[in-house]
Amino acid sequence: MKFEQYNISPLIKKSLEELDFKKPTDIQYKAIPSILKGDDVLGIAQTGTGKTAAFAIPVLHLLLRRSHHNTRKQVKCLVMVPTRELALQIAKVFKEIGKHTGLKILGLVGGVEQAPQIKKLEQGVDILIATPGRMFDLVSQKYIDLSRVDVLVLDEADHMLDLGFIKDIQDVMRYLPPRHQTLFFSATIDDRIKDLAYSVVRNPIRIQISPKDPVSKNVNHSVAHMSMDDKRFFLERFIKEYPEQKILVFVRTKVRAERVFAAMQRVNLPTLTMHGDKEQADRLKVMSEFRNGKVKVLIATDVSARGIDIPGVDFVVNYDLPDLPENYVHRVGRTGRGVSKGRAVSFCSPEEQPLLDAIQQYIGKPVSVMQIDKEDYLETITFTEDTPNDNWQLLLDEAEKEEAQRRKKKKK
Repeated sequence: MKFEQYNISPLIKKSLEELDFKKPTDIQYKAIPSILKGDDVLGIAQTGTGKTAAFAIPVLHLLLRRSHHNTRKQVKCLVMVPTRELALQIAKVFKEIGKHTGLKILGLVGGVEQAPQIKKLEQGVDILIATPGRMFDLVSQKYIDLSRVDVLVLDEADHMLDLGFIKDIQDVMRYLPPRHQTLFFSATIDDRIKDLAYSVVRNPIRIQISPKDPVSKNVNHSVAHMSMDDKRFFLERFIKEYPEQKILVFVRTKVRAERVFAAMQRVNLPTLTMHGDKEQADRLKVMSEFRNGKVKVLIATDVSARGIDIPGVDFVVNYDLPDLPENYVHRVGRTGRGVSKGRAVSFCSPEEQPLLDAIQQYIGKPVSVMQIDKEDYLETITFTEDTPNDNWQLLLDEAEKEEAQRRKKKKK
């Protein structure tokens, strides 16, 4: 079935044709009819399978069909997401698909001035894509009215409903009308989160694509075993061996991101960093430079793994293995999107072996091991351009002191 055969607005079909959207993906094929019927939907599918369009297309059609004349500050569709980058990305998809509809769409995030956002809200917004913090700020200031919301969308629902966001979901439900449509979409979901999802919706339709294989078949997975201290040398070599490839490197913490960035700087390899400490303007600049290929290596924490669509990522490098195996799925989902092929390479130190075991159990298959012989290993750490400096040593000393203090506190 092609999009042109769907019973949706010609205005939306026109945009889909311009975007070269011809046939729906599996999640789109299964989700769109149920959403158009007004069902609550719990959609679970691998990253890179078109989940955003799976709800954007029918939501745009429903709002057009209901012919609401928007009044000041009254939102008709609320999309809640966990990160700023994801909010802006989803807003972009809505705007592209809805460009001929006349519906007003706003991506609302923190970290930027409120005034321009308030001005747009005053002019009326049909579809609001928001992170919880800024949204609740403006609700409390009476700039947002959620009493007429027809559709609530929770994207990356497992993350949104996890401990840190449960209260946000409960709070937003108090502002919504009793009867509204609720849509959950995520790449992963467990029984605990699933129970929470079912507790806030009416008889949801569950749509699950490839439930036995949470990672895309387009991604080739491999792991290299090495010492934790030697990882920077292997990353240096990896980047030099693939100078024209777009590489997304994941680390565990923002401190680690900056340290790896400094290590690559010392060997004259341009990289970017993305983590929660960056100002919103810096985050937008970083994403723009990485997307357009101006800088081909981005070092990021898991804040960038959730749902972000970065075109043309050739490699995902797990410099640090994630603490949660489901985060591995979100990370590697940044490559091999759609019909493209991708590669995921993980650096595993001896102390991370339990994390690797958990990942392999979660994805239901072993990760291929890249065998590194002793000569090759020695060559990698011997011929690096990295040279010790006082700043690096100070960082290491500081980290050791912090660890010693933590251990001392635990003993007390």
